Amino acid sequence: MMGEAAYHIPVLLNESVSGLAIRPDGVYVDLTYGGGGHSREIIRHLKTGKLIAFDQDPAVISHLIQDKKFHFVQHNYRFLANHLHYMNIAQVDGILADLGISSEHIDNPERGFSFRYEAELDMRMNPDIPGSASDIVNQAPESELIRIFREYGEVSQASRVARIISETRKIQPITTTIGLADCLRQLVPGNKEHKLLAQVFQALRIAVNQEIESLRVMLSQTAGLLREGGRLVVISYHSLEDRLVKNYIRAGNEEGTVQSDLYGRTRVPFRAVNRKVIVPDAGEIEQNPRARSARLRIAERTEYQA
Repeated sequence: MMGEAAYHIPVLLNESVSGLAIRPDGVYVDLTYGGGGHSREIIRHLKTGKLIAFDQDPAVISHLIQDKKFHFVQHNYRFLANHLHYMNIAQVDGILADLGISSEHIDNPERGFSFRYEAELDMRMNPDIPGSASDIVNQAPESELIRIFREYGEVSQASRVARIISETRKIQPITTTIGLADCLRQLVPGNKEHKLLAQVFQALRIAVNQEIESLRVMLSQTAGLLREGGRLVVISYHSLEDRLVKNYIRAGNEEGTVQSDLYGRTRVPFRAVNRKVIVPDAGEIEQNPRARSARLRIAERTEYQA
């Protein structure tokens, strides 16, 4: 296991924590504990407040923060409302979600997230959930593979990728990361294979962990859990995630359509704090290249006529 400092470099750390507008006595939620970088910075601003952190990955337990202001929930963040209710917490002052995967997932070959290492094709953030990436690759109908690659990875050659996989698995199951990478390399020149493999592996990871569905469920809970003036802070890494977050902030629903009542009055649950999406600067990208695709949006809980 890596040391704490190297375990995960938090993306847009200052911008995201500043976006929470932390009150020293407030109650905050970090929905994606990961390496704990964002949580540690949040706790640094608390005096009598509380931080509740979620993560479904049991690997994070070995480096949890030891602080009386900190409470950890080993579960998917889609169950946010359930756990807060169980803790008798009706509302919170801020919710932070860094939707990216941690360095533990990418750099630990045994997890099967990366095509850089030989490993079982797994990709489960929670090893206890049913269905690995190998199961999808070897069992999903070709039409479903096309949908996964097109929708979750924005793969321009989704049909060709699905066909190659379908033909390969008839001969021999594809059970390793390198096995999947090798069968796809024939589709693109060597100088472009990294992009295709990154898109395919991203799409499989999202499908395995049901990330988009969990994000939809989580976002739908936030308006009811944040106090008036509370902040929602979300860092996303691809367009599908960012579009959902943007639409929810704009209108309180995933379509981004502002609803009107019988009198033509429109009320939305959030006010966008940053009208323009926040991205890492060149210095941060140089220090942490994985931050390159990060997009930060901040919203304040309110209810007003649009």
